[in-house]
Amino acid sequence: METSISLRKVCCVANGHALLDIDALDIRQGERVAIVGHNGAGKSTLLRLLTGFISAAHGRVEVLGHDMTASPSARELRALRREVGQVHQGLHLVGRLSSQENVLIGSLGRISGWRSWVRHFPAAEVTKAEAALHSVGLLARAGTRADRLSGGERQKVAIARLLVQQPKLILADEPTAALDPAAAGEVCHLLAQAASQATLISIIHNPSLLPLLADRVIGLKSGRIAFDLPLSAVDDQKLTQLYRPDEAASAVPWQLLEATRDSVFS
Repeated sequence: METSISLRKVCCVANGHALLDIDALDIRQGERVAIVGHNGAGKSTLLRLLTGFISAAHGRVEVLGHDMTASPSARELRALRREVGQVHQGLHLVGRLSSQENVLIGSLGRISGWRSWVRHFPAAEVTKAEAALHSVGLLARAGTRADRLSGGERQKVAIARLLVQQPKLILADEPTAALDPAAAGEVCHLLAQAASQATLISIIHNPSLLPLLADRVIGLKSGRIAFDLPLSAVDDQKLTQLYRPDEAASAVPWQLLEATRDSVFS
């Protein structure tokens, strides 16, 4: 199966400390992967690395066939981000735009020139947006401003946007944060459906949601992979060990990593 993501000897650094220190990680096309770990473990840093919002200090990063090792050009980043859909706990919807207008943003990668500047969408794209809203049960709210929707409704709009975008990779950063259990379960179900033809990587804090979004679970601790297991092998003991404070696993000074690590690419 084709590889969607490949990391080799990757380090991300800030203020002299390693935020992420991954020797090797491969994620195949179509996999559903959950990232778990304590606050500051490197989960969001990993997602930002995969979208080119930060660069690795060392190592090789390949995402959907794009080499992100060196600082990519703006054109290369745009090409990658057309293929990557995102759902965040902060939602990233435009509050003053309607649900339908927010969903249509997912089609901007296919529209160029003045149409994209003034959000003048072809009829075919509008039809796709309406179908996407219908699939998440929000067609009746198509004309409602995003800032007048509930939290669960806003996440459904974000998922409808993914359906219109049709990305190859979906990154979900705590997609059910602040939702009640019923709404969280519904959003996870819709997100899994939206990712039926894509690779899905989700940051998850609630273990009960793991079976809804993942077949594989990667535990991060202080920027390193603590375990990488199929969902069936992740039990309470593994999760307890992952979240237990460990002074020895605190962030390691970058100078020490640089002194002890083998040369990455000579």
